[in-house]
Amino acid sequence: MQRFTFTGGTAVVTGAASGIGAALAHALARRGSDLVLLDRDAERLDAVTAAIRAAHPDRQVHTHVVDLADAAATARAAEEISQRHPRVRLLVNNAGVGLGGRFDQVTFDEFSWVIDVNFRAVAQLTHALLPTLKAEPGAHLVNISSLFGLIAPAGQTAYSASKFAVRGLTEALRHELVDDGIGVTSVHPGGIRTRITENARIGSGVSHEEYAAGRAQFEKLLTIAPDRAAEVILRGVERRRGRVQIGWSAKLPDLLARVMPASYNRLLVTGLNRGVARPAPPVPAQRPADPAQEAV
Repeated sequence: MQRFTFTGGTAVVTGAASGIGAALAHALARRGSDLVLLDRDAERLDAVTAAIRAAHPDRQVHTHVVDLADAAATARAAEEISQRHPRVRLLVNNAGVGLGGRFDQVTFDEFSWVIDVNFRAVAQLTHALLPTLKAEPGAHLVNISSLFGLIAPAGQTAYSASKFAVRGLTEALRHELVDDGIGVTSVHPGGIRTRITENARIGSGVSHEEYAAGRAQFEKLLTIAPDRAAEVILRGVERRRGRVQIGWSAKLPDLLARVMPASYNRLLVTGLNRGVARPAPPVPAQRPADPAQEAV
């Protein structure tokens, strides 16, 4: 499979109003791609769009304000994209949300919200836009999973379930689409400085003490700038990499999970107790009135 060509193609990016999604949008514009950007945060999405148009006036930038937790709204956005952009060269399913709390501390509605945004919307958009990808020679699909799509720490049942599902979907699609000439990349970021902790929801059964402790520990791990993450991702796309891991905070826990698949969590907990950074404990945060959707 030849290297991916950004120039002259159309890229669709979800969760594009901030974090990795916004950084990807800027990086793709610099590489010569036209853009279709999705997010539920209209104000931030407008700001990203204005900045890209000012820096790259020759780029076409279209936006869709959509809540990916809403399956009907997601379907309408996908249909409009298919009609207006019949040949999409790159689809990046980046949008994601978090939920802090053990399985018995969250309601099933809260659990389902995470699954809807992080997995169902990824599968739905990919299924809807796959014909447009097949119509564009040399197309590529990127699904942002997570470190928690490689390991599953306590307190992250919903998030890990959704991100493991994204990983499984992506790997199967990679095998299915190779004969169509479509590259497929699964991305597993480690500690990226995004707004994920600000916009995560707190499980109904999580105490404020757990919330404060979990968030403080998690935020210590967020050391990688979104711009850096975007560059790593797009280099992987250009080279048609099947899997991209970002940072040692993703690579080392993955290695532990491969060597000790049933007992890696004990070693990670021991590392934390000795002052060694480990993957996050539960990451609850105050529920915002209008939580944005972005990946970590």
